Amino acid sequence: MTESDTQQQQQQHIDMATSRDRLAGFAAGIASGATKLFVGHPFDTVKIRCQIEGGHGRFKGPLDCLVNTVRQEGPRALYKGASIPLVGWAVMDAVQLGSLSNYRLLLQGNNKSHKLSHLEHGLAGLGAGWTVALVATPVELIKMRLQMQYASGAARKYKGPFDVARHLTRTYGAFGIWHGLSATMAQRSFFFLLWGSYNVYTEWFRTLRLSPSFPYLAKAGTTGALEDRRLSEKLINFLAGGMAANTFWCFCYPVDVVKNRFMTQGDNNPIPFRKMFGHVLRTEGVKGFFRGFVPTFIRAFPTNASAIFVWESTVRLIKNETIH
Repeated sequence: MTESDTQQQQQQHIDMATSRDRLAGFAAGIASGATKLFVGHPFDTVKIRCQIEGGHGRFKGPLDCLVNTVRQEGPRALYKGASIPLVGWAVMDAVQLGSLSNYRLLLQGNNKSHKLSHLEHGLAGLGAGWTVALVATPVELIKMRLQMQYASGAARKYKGPFDVARHLTRTYGAFGIWHGLSATMAQRSFFFLLWGSYNVYTEWFRTLRLSPSFPYLAKAGTTGALEDRRLSEKLINFLAGGMAANTFWCFCYPVDVVKNRFMTQGDNNPIPFRKMFGHVLRTEGVKGFFRGFVPTFIRAFPTNASAIFVWESTVRLIKNETIH
């Protein structure tokens, strides 16, 4: 084989990214964000209220928070602050997943056929986390301030999301809606684990085959008859997405608690983000870092499994890719 033949063969294995590949992640992220809102917002409301108020004795636990919220404020209270995430989460997932796709392409050298390592998938996730923090900070800040508003009618401090935004800009200046950006970036750094572990779980599920005693699974290569009975790619996306989300929250949760405490505290003499860790430890002990963990952990699997499944499926639809 001549050198020119070798170069031609190598060229045939290069699958260059197109503009559709670069834009597909952004468009599919909108569908992912909408899915995440409708599935996960009630869990998020319970989580935020437990994180902020749990240490003050308002709620005995997640179930007590859920029951009292519905009993005193009605079922619609579980979707308090949802108007901002309805748009915000769609934009956030568009930015997160679109930038994730493009960071992956960057690490691939714009060659889609190049396989990334687990570390590289994690680095792409880290970059996506820092990028989306610019959008996530105002969305989460406004959402949480509305979620933490227990009064109704004229007694409410904020009339709605725009009123919160006005208050923040008056208090913290023109960039007030980005109050807590550094805290959000610290929390979003754990996207390294989210997307790194997602790749680990995805590859592991691909090694499994359905066994004759379904729904149990067997490792690939046990018998020839099992080789074609693999899990569908859509099921793999769903399961790997849910497991990756649970992995993310197991490591990220204490930082998330501190971030949310920092961003929802009073505006007079606020405690700096770095000192908030010590404040939580002194006032509530280690358990203070895990308030609201149960609803978060329960919420993480169905919410993110559904969102990632929708994202992956929509990307394939946009790219006109077929899977088996």
